[in-house]
Amino acid sequence: MSFYDKVMETTQFIQANSNSNAKVGLILGSGLGSLVDTMEDKFTISYEQIPNFPQSTVEGHEGCLAFGKINGTEVIAMQGRFHYYEGYTMKEVTYPIFVMKQLGVEKLIITNSCGGINTDFNPGKLMIINDFINLMGTNPLMGVNDIRFGPRFPDMTEPYKKYLINIAKDTGNELGIDYGEGVYAGFMGPYYETAAEIRAYGKLGADAIGMSTVPETIVGNYLDMDVLGIACITNMATGIQKKKHDHEHVVAVAKKASSDFCKWIEVILEKIANNK
Repeated sequence: MSFYDKVMETTQFIQANSNSNAKVGLILGSGLGSLVDTMEDKFTISYEQIPNFPQSTVEGHEGCLAFGKINGTEVIAMQGRFHYYEGYTMKEVTYPIFVMKQLGVEKLIITNSCGGINTDFNPGKLMIINDFINLMGTNPLMGVNDIRFGPRFPDMTEPYKKYLINIAKDTGNELGIDYGEGVYAGFMGPYYETAAEIRAYGKLGADAIGMSTVPETIVGNYLDMDVLGIACITNMATGIQKKKHDHEHVVAVAKKASSDFCKWIEVILEKIANNK
């Protein structure tokens, strides 16, 4: 079965088992899945039930697709994502984005938990992503291109849409959220980077670093979606932070920051819905 046929099979299964008309998709990172708890008319489908879907294996990722309304805006939310380091291909990592597009999603909000390189940041800080650096050595568009999805050479001039960034900024200012803005570097993982790597990536212009988000951003743009990225700085990167890294600590900090995060996303969603 071709990749396109697999995507269509998955799409048809979801359409048969939900009545979603969502135009906005959400990808929720480690410890940030609590946003789903605010959903009205919530309905979930476990990844295990969905044909051709990968399975989430990382702590802090629930592993289900959630449908419902947040602050009156209908959304589809990935409560748990897939990572290249789990052994999936890049096409598998981004598979849900292809499906979302077929379901009618036009705008994609990608979130993550990550390490801070910019020393103006500290753990718990929320950061609007304004650009990315791909350090993963590959990307999801490798191989034969299927023009039914998108062009062979998609443009990345504006990977995160400026109008969505402006909505996020205005909303953050109105709510009094202490947020930052910067460049996100996508690292393959699954180890935490060395101090020498962090020094190098900082010189390249990275403000934060993590093991996700870049593949989904690439595919979102390829599929002609409008993308917004928001990162939660859960720790400072190696060489900046003196103590050793711990994934449980990462999840705990993300959960602590989730109150501001949820409030921010709720109002952003309302404004996006009204910005037609």
